[in-house]
Amino acid sequence: MIQRLISLLIPEKYHTKFKQFIQFGLVGLSGLALDTCTVYLLRHIIGLTTATLVAYFIAATSNWLINRLWTFHGLGKNKHFVNQWFTFLITNILGFCLNRGTVLILFHFSQTCVAHPIIALIIGAATGMFANFNISRKLVYK
Repeated sequence: MIQRLISLLIPEKYHTKFKQFIQFGLVGLSGLALDTCTVYLLRHIIGLTTATLVAYFIAATSNWLINRLWTFHGLGKNKHFVNQWFTFLITNILGFCLNRGTVLILFHFSQTCVAHPIIALIIGAATGMFANFNISRKLVYK
């Protein structure tokens, strides 16, 4: 069904990239769930800001692995998995800054986001997603 929809709406030369983007987004949702759970679990123990930073690292590692196995399956296998993971973390610094910068700004200016961090986490994830996808596709899983 999705493949047929892609065929109807997207020019053929972009099918692979669009499919990867959809998969990348689904992986991102799983990362957002892990990110959110980690923040809620740790925020009262280590503070909201530190919990947010730790959670990003955990979610990014999970996203890298799932993207390696599913979204970009077979691509980037010429790199040792540890090197690829490290490359993923380093090259996604722009996405990290967009994501966590947005989250921290929202925490600073919105008591609603402090009380309900998931709001800021969703907005932050959306902010960094496009940068992370393009950087990952071009530099990590090539």
